[in-house]
Amino acid sequence: MKSYTFAGIQRYSLFSPNHVGNDASIFSAVGQYLEENGHEVNMYTEQEFLTHPFNERFIFTMMRSKAAVRNLQKMEKQGVVAVNSAFGIENCTREQMTSLLIKNQIPHPQSLVWSVMEALPASLIESEFEPCWVKRADFHAIHKEDVTYVRTYCELREVMAEYALRGIERVVINKHLPGDLIKFYGVYGTDFFFWFYPHEGNYSKFGLEEINGAPSGIPFSEEGLRCICNDAARVLNVDIYGGDCIVSSDGSIRIIDFNDWPSFAPCRKEAAKAIGQAILQKTKSVDL
Repeated sequence: MKSYTFAGIQRYSLFSPNHVGNDASIFSAVGQYLEENGHEVNMYTEQEFLTHPFNERFIFTMMRSKAAVRNLQKMEKQGVVAVNSAFGIENCTREQMTSLLIKNQIPHPQSLVWSVMEALPASLIESEFEPCWVKRADFHAIHKEDVTYVRTYCELREVMAEYALRGIERVVINKHLPGDLIKFYGVYGTDFFFWFYPHEGNYSKFGLEEINGAPSGIPFSEEGLRCICNDAARVLNVDIYGGDCIVSSDGSIRIIDFNDWPSFAPCRKEAAKAIGQAILQKTKSVDL
């Protein structure tokens, strides 16, 4: 068996709100799996990735900073192979994710992308979007205030004004979907897929699961959920993924959030093996 050398680029703690330990644990477990299977793994921080020269052709990473993502994109254009790809990581920022999912007909809530400096038509919000969620469009949520549930047009205007003061120029507005909130984890191109009700565990970043409340156990197709999530991963170019969806009263499923390489906290052991295998599969496919 051929042995490979990998660079593992960790996630800066700023981008692991309330999940620093869980994110570090899954990343370490994947590195350990690769080492146990005869490969060399050199671990680096996001900061080191930006300041040190790299010789490794194969990278696995949880990076999130804009500077690191831009740097990895340049390296990928020069032949570096990364899981997740920096292009997929960028696709998971809110505005790009929303646009790509809707464009490719992945089930998703009714949404608007709007500048905080432009006036919102009250009639549109009151007739189509109350209540709704307001989310910063330019990046992943790193503070509780980056995702806000609002009930009225007046509340929405206040939140957008606060975003403007924070230097956030654009927002995504998602219509609120009542129903059962489900969290999912997957590894594209493998059989690994896991879902659960986050309200029943302690896996919340910001406590927003309380808005939908305790699940009622609405019946839905688990295979349908897996297919929708894998379709989203394909569209966004993300191999290691997770996110949230809502199961409505009729059993329909819509994705409300999709993330590159989450913590996999409730299924870490099984996920680490599947992620490691996916990294090796991608590495071997390009090293022919």
